[in-house]
Amino acid sequence: MILAIDIGNTNIVIGCIRKGECLFVERLSTVHTKTELEYAIDIKNVLDIYHIRQEQLEGGIISSVVPQVTRAAKLAVEKILKKEVLIVGAGIRTGLNIRIDNPAQLGSDLVVDSVAGIAEYPVPLLIFDMGTANTVCVIDRNKNYIGGMIYPGIGVSLDSLTAHASQLGGISLEAPEHMIGKNTVECMKSGVIYSAAAAMDGIIDRLEEALGEAATVIATGGLAKRIVPHCRRKVILDDNLLLKGLYIIYQKNRK
Repeated sequence: MILAIDIGNTNIVIGCIRKGECLFVERLSTVHTKTELEYAIDIKNVLDIYHIRQEQLEGGIISSVVPQVTRAAKLAVEKILKKEVLIVGAGIRTGLNIRIDNPAQLGSDLVVDSVAGIAEYPVPLLIFDMGTANTVCVIDRNKNYIGGMIYPGIGVSLDSLTAHASQLGGISLEAPEHMIGKNTVECMKSGVIYSAAAAMDGIIDRLEEALGEAATVIATGGLAKRIVPHCRRKVILDDNLLLKGLYIIYQKNRK
């Protein structure tokens, strides 16, 4: 069993994986000011909730898009496991063939998503990861990562809307009772949810046109389950995609 951690701008996703199966997935808030001890306590508490002991874990692996938190989290996990932890980045074997201008610029989360997608689904692939930012990975029929998209996540869009429109307050991210809103809150919910779903549908159409063929479409990330049910295109929801990718990369780099 391994401990897999993905550090995002908003959440830190933690899971334990045994033989490719996620035993649990939990989320902590990403806090830039926390020390390694504070992160160690948080992670240890999650493990204790699921009755997982240190001796049951053969190792750990981390992907991160928040450099300020990476080192503290790595030291925290090593404090718990009493062994070195892998960080997805330079020098790590992934098996992913990256065909973009500067492969070193590709975020570790996108690398891990792509590795898992290729292992689990038929290519070509479009992988949406929906969080603080929405990203799209495009994998061609030869299993090459050929590029993608980055655009604002629904939380960022909603925060911007409420910050710049004085009469609009904060709302929860859930589908309204009526698609055609009957009040301000319903109008905002409808606009946020259905515009995000329509954006996904439109992006899929355009990317398949650019590829010249139909693709398998996967969605993952903390906000995907709020949007995918409202898409008209077929989208596979896989909440554990990134953690499964971390497990695959861990196995490729075992000593």
